[in-house]
Amino acid sequence: MIITLLVLAVLAYIFFTGGVPLLLTILLDFAIFSIVTLSLNLEVGHTGISQFGRVIAVIAGAFAVGAVPGRLLAWFMGLPHGAEYADDAVNYTVVPKLTELLASSVVLSVAFLLFSLILAAVCGALVGWLTSRPAIRLKEAYLGISLLAFGDLMMWVGHNWEPLVGGTTAVFIPDPFRVVWAYRFPAAVGTALVLVFLTYVLVRRLTKSPFGRALNMIRDSDVAAAVCGKDMVKLRTYSLMIGSALAAVGGAFYVIYAGTCTAVGFTRLTWTFWPWAYMMLGGIGSDVGILLGVLVLVVARTLILINRTTLFGFLMAWGIDPMWLEYALLGLVIIVVVLFMPHGLVPAKVEPVLPVERVRQVAERRPSEQPDSA
Repeated sequence: MIITLLVLAVLAYIFFTGGVPLLLTILLDFAIFSIVTLSLNLEVGHTGISQFGRVIAVIAGAFAVGAVPGRLLAWFMGLPHGAEYADDAVNYTVVPKLTELLASSVVLSVAFLLFSLILAAVCGALVGWLTSRPAIRLKEAYLGISLLAFGDLMMWVGHNWEPLVGGTTAVFIPDPFRVVWAYRFPAAVGTALVLVFLTYVLVRRLTKSPFGRALNMIRDSDVAAAVCGKDMVKLRTYSLMIGSALAAVGGAFYVIYAGTCTAVGFTRLTWTFWPWAYMMLGGIGSDVGILLGVLVLVVARTLILINRTTLFGFLMAWGIDPMWLEYALLGLVIIVVVLFMPHGLVPAKVEPVLPVERVRQVAERRPSEQPDSA
């Protein structure tokens, strides 16, 4: 509670000193990374999978949006839509015409946005199914290393195969928010926050269901889960598919807002390490903690970026550029939290399957009321 009030106070300070644009920037970063981190928590915190390749699904969603919806719209308008679509000289002239078409109709813009997000979710689920194949056979470190390698493989495929998303140059994406150009930024932030809310509700409903309890059983003891007859292969596959679909939606929305998709922009530092840091800070297995952890670290990162030159400018005399202090200071924040709150800001709680009153009633039943063992 104290941490939440402190974060709200800092947000109020940022609002009065930096204005609405800075506050909206923080909320946008919070929304996108909350979606990605909630998906990671489903696989790691609730299923126990060593997911060190979160960037895989994020890239899948981004590449799907960068490669498919614009081409379909270009095909509909009779514009270049084949392999040449990703060429920077062609893409630079085609995409503005597609954006003008979207700006002419609210219905078309909404349909384009929904189609892009659904396509990204489908591609993410497919990638999740593919990565579940080694997840069935490998354990812990071996699985983590293989998923980490898959993420780099996808990034370099996009970087070197130009027809996909432009290769070494970025491919532009038609802007569905151009229809409300004067309010583009608030509209994008509002849409992102709605997506976070829907993601949170979905994850909470899943983890509170029998499916979620089965995932927790696998996380705590796969031997006990096997003895109870749980199909661990199927459950791990479903967890990876759902988590990857959600992460792909986060990656898709990121490139839609940015207006460009470039392969080298999706590094394991930003899309694997930072979600892990957010999850550890908030509390592994705690969905509420994930939101708080993302918010705390995003706000801390913003304050460091704004004030690093002012507060640490004296280091220039020693040959230290304050521009490079971001990661050092953020690492210090994470270390302090882990030292004093090793289970995160909001530790995950063990919740009984039955209500407490029902458990008490069962425990207090008289022997005569118990069913005959025969």
